[in-house]
Amino acid sequence: MDLNTWLIYLLAATGLSLSPGPNGLLALTHGALHGRRKTLYTIFGGAFGFVAIIALSMFGIGALLMTSLVWLTVMKWVGGTYLVWLGVQVWRSPPIGFEATRSTEPRSGGSLFRQGALSALTNPKALLFFAAFLPQFIDPARSLVVQFVIMAGTFAAIEIATEAAIAGTAHRISPWLGRVGRRFNQFCGGLFMAIGAALPFRG
Repeated sequence: MDLNTWLIYLLAATGLSLSPGPNGLLALTHGALHGRRKTLYTIFGGAFGFVAIIALSMFGIGALLMTSLVWLTVMKWVGGTYLVWLGVQVWRSPPIGFEATRSTEPRSGGSLFRQGALSALTNPKALLFFAAFLPQFIDPARSLVVQFVIMAGTFAAIEIATEAAIAGTAHRISPWLGRVGRRFNQFCGGLFMAIGAALPFRG
């Protein structure tokens, strides 16, 4: 993966991590209920789930590429269309928010990790997103394993940093999201639409 492609992927992955989703809401809620340190179990569980989905998506795409490189072009156009549609959905989505009170029952780290992982793994939109998103960046002339390590590692690092920040400021960030959340969603949605419209035209 060349530097320019990685920088575009970094920008897109950051937009995905910041946009509304089940794992972001879970980090927000668990941050308020259990505190930042314990919510790290939830966050690492979610990152594990996303890495598993990226692996499933990338190596499934790799199997198609071994059949015909025409599939890469097809998947880029179908994926670009899906990203535009997803951007419209994010643009129109309501601000993220939560209602929670401090939990009186302690939760184990393993329980929080499993909840974070299952939140990612059972989200069908995540698999659809990565199946549409990753073909835009895969170079069939380069090692798929190396590209997987770079893409999965980059996304996991961004997701962990973003959700840790959300969890650490859960009580302060929720009112802010209520005030500017819709404009924030429109920014993320616009980013997805721009990526979906532009990337299929890349060589």
